[in-house]
Amino acid sequence: MELKLTRPICFFDLETTGTNVAKDRIVEISILKIYPNGNKESRTWLVNPEMKIPEEVIAVHGISNEKIANEPTFKELSKEIYGMIKDSDLGGFNSNRFDIPLLAEEMLRADIDFDMKNMVSVDVQTIFHKMEKRTLAAAYKFYCGKELTDAHSAEADTQATYEVLLSQLERYPELENNVKKLAEFSMHKKMVDFAGFIALDDNGEEIFSFGKHRGKKVLEVLEQEPGYFGWIQNADFPLYTKKVLTRIRLKSLNSKLG
Repeated sequence: MELKLTRPICFFDLETTGTNVAKDRIVEISILKIYPNGNKESRTWLVNPEMKIPEEVIAVHGISNEKIANEPTFKELSKEIYGMIKDSDLGGFNSNRFDIPLLAEEMLRADIDFDMKNMVSVDVQTIFHKMEKRTLAAAYKFYCGKELTDAHSAEADTQATYEVLLSQLERYPELENNVKKLAEFSMHKKMVDFAGFIALDDNGEEIFSFGKHRGKKVLEVLEQEPGYFGWIQNADFPLYTKKVLTRIRLKSLNSKLG
């Protein structure tokens, strides 16, 4: 089984300092790039997160503060990493909810205008959960008949994720071997930002999906309560969420001026 590709797809996995998308940092990133002709390219980087890795997190992935002390920062690596993924779609395990949002935050902090509007993303975990409902190690055992002996190593997890997707395509004939269709199937719901604070309603209009304005149209809220925009910009929301909200606001202002 091979993926049918019209453009490259980059499967990737992150090891991090924690699970807070807005605050935590990458300590390891591994990318497996698959080209339409079947060629593969793999790179793994250790990253100095410029913050201390908590002991309970080190116990999970085994990357100590000493191990990454002399490694480059994400900003120093960002152009090289972005150069590898910018022409590609993305694939991962729980990537829509965690890896892509956190990667976007790191890119924006590094002054790279990362945006997914020309990419689609295939979340192998979502396909797995819709079909079988288990973890990556269980998925690897179930679909590939192998033990994931080096779990929580970014490189091992990335390779396993790619192999699981190929096995999913073989097992489920109803899954179309098309990255755009797989991206649509692996999407939980239509979100405008990665973290899920702004979604699309049934009419394709942006709505807030949290807090006191949950379900309300973004533009209506910003018109009725102008200070809400400033509150979000100054609060502890992900940078990409703030970027998306600014884009919606500017688009509305420009349409009024036009």
